[in-house]
Amino acid sequence: MSELKNIVKDAQDIIITGHKRPDGDCIGACIAAYHYLKGSYPEKNIRVYLENVPERFSFLDLDGQIVLTEVPDSQFDLFIAFDSGSADMLGEAEKLLHSAKVTVCIDHHVSNKGYTGHNILDPEASSTCEILYGLMDYNDIDTKTAEALYTGIIFDSGVFRYSNTSKKTMEIAGSLIEKGIPFWDYVDRCFFQRTYTQAQLLGRTLLTSMRLMDGKCIVATITRRMMEFYGAQPEDVEGIIEQLRITKDVEVAILLYETGEQEYKVSMRSNKYVNVNKIATYFGGGGHIKAAGFTMRGSVHDVVNNITEHIEL
Repeated sequence: MSELKNIVKDAQDIIITGHKRPDGDCIGACIAAYHYLKGSYPEKNIRVYLENVPERFSFLDLDGQIVLTEVPDSQFDLFIAFDSGSADMLGEAEKLLHSAKVTVCIDHHVSNKGYTGHNILDPEASSTCEILYGLMDYNDIDTKTAEALYTGIIFDSGVFRYSNTSKKTMEIAGSLIEKGIPFWDYVDRCFFQRTYTQAQLLGRTLLTSMRLMDGKCIVATITRRMMEFYGAQPEDVEGIIEQLRITKDVEVAILLYETGEQEYKVSMRSNKYVNVNKIATYFGGGGHIKAAGFTMRGSVHDVVNNITEHIEL
């Protein structure tokens, strides 16, 4: 019996969830777990709750029959959180964590200290989907499970471009391709396809960016006014930080996304040697060594100054 099946075997009512503003790895893990477990335990009541799934990942739940967008008013035997580094990252789903009889977290964030009854953590993994794959029996992975796992892996590994990609990551991806999935389509959907609104927002953000610290740090800000002007949604911000990161000669990229009056969601990326997780943790956030985030209050000038004081180049 696979480890994942062993985790759920004694539970009847199961809730699967992930972090707020879910990304490809979070969504992929939740949906992959759903298909895998439903295939093995059709009699169990298995539900998935995720907050606002971005449209580009809608192909993983075409009929909209899997993912709930409102928190169910129920107590569950088992609560499984994917890709969420802390309880407060669960958003509205945190209440389900506190009411469930048994709680499990499966995650790859280095900042995760273990906040559930049973924690399966591997900060060396490229993605939560990579960890999840290892908890499954390969022969029981169907096409729908494979496509969700593959989507999560390519999203968090940057289609195998990021330094978290390992030989194991590539071997797992290859084994999922053998399930007959149209992997090339997932790459286009997750990384290269943009709506016109997304293209406009990206262009405006790059035009208004600035370089600091002898050009080794690039900073950009997305204001609420910009979002309103282009009719953009929060998911349209996805991918912009990566465009900043790949700027020639840049070591650290910083994106400030205005979420309230003098309140910013800060995303940070590094290329070689700066540990942005250390900086994010200092400001109450977390993530990975080369990709992390947090929320900060203040003017743009103050936020940028506070962050750059902690960057050692």
